[in-house]
Amino acid sequence: MEPEILPTPPEATSAETAPETAPETALGPEAFASLKEPWAPHAIRWTLFGDQGLRAGWSVLVFALLFIVFAAAVGFALVKLHLLKPGHTLEFTPSAAFFGELTNLLPLMGAAALMALIERRHNLLVYNLTSPRSFPHFLSGLAAGFLSLSALVGALAWGGWLHFGPMALSGVQIYKYGALWLVVFLMVGCVEEGIFRCYLLYTLTRGINFWWALGIVGSICVFLLFKSKGNGVWGVYAIALLGLLPCLWLYLKKAEGAGFWQATWVTSTIFGFIHTTNDGENWIGIFAAAFVGVVFCVSIRVTGSAWWAIGCHAAWDWAQTYFYGTADSGMVATGHYMTCNPTGNIFWSGGADGPEGSVLVIGVLLLMLAALLALYGYRKPVLATLDRAIG
Repeated sequence: MEPEILPTPPEATSAETAPETAPETALGPEAFASLKEPWAPHAIRWTLFGDQGLRAGWSVLVFALLFIVFAAAVGFALVKLHLLKPGHTLEFTPSAAFFGELTNLLPLMGAAALMALIERRHNLLVYNLTSPRSFPHFLSGLAAGFLSLSALVGALAWGGWLHFGPMALSGVQIYKYGALWLVVFLMVGCVEEGIFRCYLLYTLTRGINFWWALGIVGSICVFLLFKSKGNGVWGVYAIALLGLLPCLWLYLKKAEGAGFWQATWVTSTIFGFIHTTNDGENWIGIFAAAFVGVVFCVSIRVTGSAWWAIGCHAAWDWAQTYFYGTADSGMVATGHYMTCNPTGNIFWSGGADGPEGSVLVIGVLLLMLAALLALYGYRKPVLATLDRAIG
């Protein structure tokens, strides 16, 4: 708008103030339309970006799309190389499990690295993987996972709900399959913790509130209500209800760390939800999967990184699948060391779900949580990677 078209008021000192002080009635239609033009870019910026950069919801959406595209590409390449069978063939062998997890691990790393660039962070380690004591925490997690699963198996055997059979391996096969399954379950730990307790937990913590959390959790429950009738969906409902009142209370109190616990509620519910696709699951097993997600989130809160959770996750699965040879969601692995068979009431034995489907698993997870807090909870939580949005 030119100053000579609209005379400058006496109090104005320059032509730059003329459009701001002039009455709207003096503007013609074209000039008034031009005055509105900057609002469109401003609205777009507000929709996409907040005080901490790209808004959390858009970050999660872009991450999910990148992961899906990369996973499809890696899966296609592995099938063409005859390293992975097409479709959903159920083979619980080290080879099939390795390449199956590779189709998740590589896309995860690629998507996280690209998101770090998009969000202008130093590198993908900023997503809850930066800690001065990463290796000790990882080793501590390994020990916790193996000991916790061993305690559960021991309790089942003591109660008569699990019987040991003959050793399934001997000689060099013990070390061969032990090493192969260890690699596989380290990949499993990296993938599942990388998605849920690294990227999603970090991102949602910086940009979620109670109402968004309630909407996500509620949508999952509604979906299961209409789409799924089995596979332990009540475990998802249980964790959803368990987190409702605490998160509401934190929201009403305007607690400083409310975002972290709301993100914990959401990611743990989703973690339980994805396990409903497994065959052989019961509601206790689904609840246990969701609840261990809460435990792993707490481990990040008190240690400052996800390395304890990665180690614990890997060792738990390795002990369950390889060392003790129990069922895992209805499947028994090829190349397990010991042999265990459930017996008696499924509520106590876990049945086809394995030890994770026994009600005793809840007690073991509570003990794991107590031990975690006893070891690390007395220290001041290292929250730099959770509270800092821009690395």
